[in-house]
Amino acid sequence: MLAGFSVITDNLDYLLWGRLSAGQPGGVLLTLLMACGAAALALPAGIALAGLAWRFPGVIRQTLFAWAELIRGIPLIFVIFWMWYLLPLLTGGDLPGALTVTLALAWFSAAAVMHSVLAGLRALPGGQYEAAQSQGFSALQTLWRLLLPQALRNILPSLTGIFISLLKDTSLAFIVNVPELTTVAGQVNNRVQIYPAAIFIFTGLVYYLLCCSLEQLVKRVNRPAL
Repeated sequence: MLAGFSVITDNLDYLLWGRLSAGQPGGVLLTLLMACGAAALALPAGIALAGLAWRFPGVIRQTLFAWAELIRGIPLIFVIFWMWYLLPLLTGGDLPGALTVTLALAWFSAAAVMHSVLAGLRALPGGQYEAAQSQGFSALQTLWRLLLPQALRNILPSLTGIFISLLKDTSLAFIVNVPELTTVAGQVNNRVQIYPAAIFIFTGLVYYLLCCSLEQLVKRVNRPAL
């Protein structure tokens, strides 16, 4: 047991932040960077798409629903592969692997955010929109100032679940050899070739602590003031 623990302590720096001193972040640090970057893209994108679907219930909403169902019906691992091979063709050059995975995660998560936000908007009393219109608010002002703040507060648990899943899904970056936590844990295991249980139990524990910390942070932020 002590020997297995020493494998973790001997490689802790690499597991936590990779080769950061050489300008190549990895491990837990890169996992958090990708998760935060994807969330920062997926949240406003999902809100904007939900706003479009709410405001334009015809062809635009159906098109957005079709896109979201397509994305949600495909395993994320395929989305990552598509981004990995298609983005260089579209941009004319190779993109960093971490950026590619971050964009794939954001694209995938934006569909879930759109559905969640739209459900929150639909759950609000319909009379609020008519009341705002009678006071001279435009549709955009009504959505931005009145409806979205309420909807986002109501669906916060749903959004938290989406972003916890996003955090865990960063582990799929190992398929394109991006050095996030799962990848560097595998590298340590392949190099040492002993005590794999200790390495991957530690890896699982880190993911658990990260996800629980995010959940507790949201609960603390959303706790009503006494």
